[in-house]
Order: sequence, then structure tokens, then C-alpha cells
Amino acid sequence: MSVTDVQKDPINLTMTIDAEFEAAIGDVWNLFADPRKLERWWGPPAYPATFVEHDLSPGGRMSFFMTGPEGDQPRGWWRVLELDAPRRLVFENGLAGADGDPDPSMPFMVMRVSLSELPGGVTRVRVTTSFPSAAAMEQFLTRGMEEGLNQAISQMDAIL
Repeated sequence: MSVTDVQKDPINLTMTIDAEFEAAIGDVWNLFADPRKLERWWGPPAYPATFVEHDLSPGGRMSFFMTGPEGDQPRGWWRVLELDAPRRLVFENGLAGADGDPDPSMPFMVMRVSLSELPGGVTRVRVTTSFPSAAAMEQFLTRGMEEGLNQAISQMDAIL
């Protein structure tokens, strides 16, 4: 099933991606909770992720790098703001420098992930990204965020 809808709202500075999976909500949640499973889908197929820090608790930090086909390793970070397993995860997400710390020259975004059970053993995942400004939204979308997140989420099916 995977990605079913993508909505960009430049007025409210959000992008929402909906996906559906033929799997129990707990199994889908584990794709976030288990760092080895998270590595298998976070990032587009050509840029697999490696999580070097994975603290999925309120205030917890996640740090990772993705390895590109040319050996480049862009880095990123999450800071968990809210957690209600297995239904809700809210985190700040941004780019990091070589040391893994947030890159102060780049804006960060807030991502809200909600999981809900649908009839027939289907779980819906909604990822709503909020941007701090129109310029930041444009910057991330120009860098391929929509395509990258769509490709990343589409990899979840194979793990489930």
C-alpha cells in the first residue's frame, strides 16, 4: 500500500504525507522504535541511514548519517518532543555538522507522526512536517525533501 497522499500547504507551512500498511500498529511503531529497523527505511534508497544515537524518549536525541552512492555522508539529528507509543511521535529534525551536532546555519523542522488503526488490520501513518518559515519550506523542498521522504516511507512495506 504505502504512500497514499501528499499535501503541501504553503499558507500553514506544512507538508503532510499519508501512508497505509497492512500491518498491526505495534509492528509499524517498531519501525521507529528499533534503530536497526529505522535504518532500513529512513532516507531514500540511495542514502541508507546509520543511527549512532537512538533515545526514543521525551527529550531524547537521535543522530544519524546517511551514506550516498559516492561515499558522501550527510548527517542529521532528531530531538524527541512528545511520545505516546504506539500512536504518536513528535520530534525536531534537522541537518547536522560533521560532529553530529545541529548545524546552526540550517533551519530545522518539527515532524508529527501519528499512527491509527483502520479496519482490516491496516495502519495509517501520517507524517506532518512543520517548517519555521516559507523560505525554510522552499529550501527543504528544493533539496528534494518531498521525494526523499516519499521514497523513505515507501521502503517500510518491505520491512513489515
